[in-house]
Amino acid sequence: MKILKTPPERFLALPGYSFQARYINVGSADNAQEQSSSQSSSDIEPEELMMHYVDYGDNEAPVILMLHGEPTWSYLYRKMICIAESHGFRVIAPDLIGFGKSDKFDDQGAYTYAKHLLWLERFIESLGLDNIHLICQDWGGLLGLRMVAKFPERFAAVVAANTMLPTGDYEAPEAFFKWQRFSQEVNPFPVSQVIQNATVKDLIPEVAAAYDAPFPSEEYKCGVRKFPLLVPTQADDVESQNNRDAWKILSTFNKPFMTAFSDSDPVTRGGDAIFQKLIPGCRGQAHVTLKGGGHFLQEDVGQDLINAALTCFKSAVKSNSKE
Repeated sequence: MKILKTPPERFLALPGYSFQARYINVGSADNAQEQSSSQSSSDIEPEELMMHYVDYGDNEAPVILMLHGEPTWSYLYRKMICIAESHGFRVIAPDLIGFGKSDKFDDQGAYTYAKHLLWLERFIESLGLDNIHLICQDWGGLLGLRMVAKFPERFAAVVAANTMLPTGDYEAPEAFFKWQRFSQEVNPFPVSQVIQNATVKDLIPEVAAAYDAPFPSEEYKCGVRKFPLLVPTQADDVESQNNRDAWKILSTFNKPFMTAFSDSDPVTRGGDAIFQKLIPGCRGQAHVTLKGGGHFLQEDVGQDLINAALTCFKSAVKSNSKE
């Protein structure tokens, strides 16, 4: 198993994305160990594993954490980052391991749901993030909502957009199983085309190239290929019970929780109603259905999404300032 680093020249002159690159080591020297005969290379915890992130805005400003999903990276939030900063927020937008400018493995076995959670937890703790206002979409929700359940005291408000926290207790849409098969069989894996197929607006060639930039070859796409297989679709999947336990905690989460789903995403359609029914923090929030948005609503209706989120977050900041 090797750790791959995308050559930095792949990220030159990306349209709308000129943020300073920052990195945090989310590997663990404490858990690093020599490989025994009974261990596979994917079991070894690397001592150095660099996660890239955008940190934009005043360090003393309230924090918005923007979490992307499959197969995107922080580039997805480029327009929203600038708008949020202009409204007085500090934006943190990481690239998950295997994506964007972050380190990647050349082995699908290196990626598990549990490891992605561990890397994200280390990221949050390393930056000392508290009073977090979370925006999460796609896998950003599968990971981010688990963080909310584990550390509810760290989060001030949540905006969930085209995401879910599946347990495998209910049958996933057939479209998702087709997506799983496609992700394993297609060669090469067409990252930008996948994103284009799940947006309403046409991506200009330069933007499509920006989504392809993290992946110089198929060797770099192991994380992209693995994510679809990690979604719990059966009741006995390895993370199904952990997600059920997370739902129990989320069902007591009283801080502002707003849904901002799009009107044109067949995979997550209806998920907003589940959040609104089960999470007490949803009560009284200005939930929205954003018109003209596909799965990647950040591309299609990003300004509408951040404007809706800012309404929720500003209210949370005002409320916290009175306490």
